[in-house]
Amino acid sequence: MKNSSHTFSSFTGFMKKRILIILALIAVAGIHGFFLLRDNSGGVDDENYRKALMHSNKIFSLVLPAKVEFAGEETPLSLYYVREGLDRELTVNTYWHSSTILMLKKAARYFPTIVPILKSNGLPEDFKYLVLIESGLTNVVSPAGAAGFWQFLPETGKRYGLEINDEVDERYNLEKSTIAACRMLKDTKAIFKNWTLAAAAYNAGEGKILKELNRQKVDNYYDLYLSAETSRYIYRLLALKLLYEHPTEFGFYLRKKDQYPPIPTYQVKVDSTINDLVAFAGYHKINYRILKEFNPWLLKDKLSNSTGKSYTFLIPKPGYEVYDSLVSKMTESEMIFNDTITAGKLY
Repeated sequence: MKNSSHTFSSFTGFMKKRILIILALIAVAGIHGFFLLRDNSGGVDDENYRKALMHSNKIFSLVLPAKVEFAGEETPLSLYYVREGLDRELTVNTYWHSSTILMLKKAARYFPTIVPILKSNGLPEDFKYLVLIESGLTNVVSPAGAAGFWQFLPETGKRYGLEINDEVDERYNLEKSTIAACRMLKDTKAIFKNWTLAAAAYNAGEGKILKELNRQKVDNYYDLYLSAETSRYIYRLLALKLLYEHPTEFGFYLRKKDQYPPIPTYQVKVDSTINDLVAFAGYHKINYRILKEFNPWLLKDKLSNSTGKSYTFLIPKPGYEVYDSLVSKMTESEMIFNDTITAGKLY
C-alpha cells in the first residue's frame, strides 16, 4: 500500500503541475488574443486594436496658465486668438520631445554665459529664451545666411561690431554675439518703447514692424496681422519660457545631472598671427577639435593678424573631458530640474 500511495501521490502532483501549466498558457493566449484578435483575412481585429491603442497611448491637452508675461509685459490671454496661438506653440514644443529636451539640457551650459551679459546690458532676463527659438543653442546657418546662436545676418552683425571675414566670424563667438544682440534689441526698444515689439522686430526687422503698425493702425504686437513666422514668434518664445521654468508641469523630468554641465575655461589673449592652430592647440594640451569647439569663430586652421588685434581664446581647464567630474560639481545633482521632487520620490 505504501508503494501504491506513493505512486498515486506522485501522479497527482504531476497532474496538478500539468493543469497549472495548461491554465497559464490559456491565460497568456487569452490576453494575447484580446489585443491581437485576427479576422478571417488574417489582419488585426479593428475593435481590439482600438482598445490596445487606447490602453497604451495617452496624450493630454495642455492646461494653459492663468497668466503669462514676457519681459514684464503681460500677454492678453483673454483674447481667443492669443490663447490659441500660445496653446499651439506650447503643444508643438511640449510634444516635440527630442528638440525641447535637448534645449533644456543645453541651457544649463550656455545660460550662465548669456544671462549675466543680458543683465549687464540692461535687458530683461526673458531674452535668454529668444536664443532658444532662434537656434536651439546650436551654431546653425539659416537659408538666408543668418548664423550663430543669435542668428545674425552678415551685414547686421558687422553693423553691431562683429568681425566677419574669411578667417574669423564672431557671430559664432557667444559672448560677443550676445553683446551685439543686446545692442540691437536696445536700439529696437528705443523705437517701439515695448520689449515684445522689440522681440518681434528681431525676427521680422524693425522696418517691417513699423510699417505694419502704421498701416494697420494698432500699437501692439498682439493686434498685428503679420507673416506666419512672425505671428508665431512671440508665442513660441512664451512657450519655451513656460517649458523652461515649469518643465515637470509638461512632463519633462530631467535631473540636474541630466543637463549638460558648464565646462570651466580660462582665457588666452593673442595679438599676433598664428600660422598653425593645430600646434597652438597642442601647446595648450588640447586637440584641434576641442579648440574649435570652444572657439567656433575660427573658420580656418590659422589666424592672420596683421593689425595686432587682440583675440581671446577659451581653453577648457584640465578635467573638462571627464563627465563624472563635471557632474560632481553640480549642486543637488539628483534633484529634478526646476522642481522640488527628488529622484527617490519621483513615483
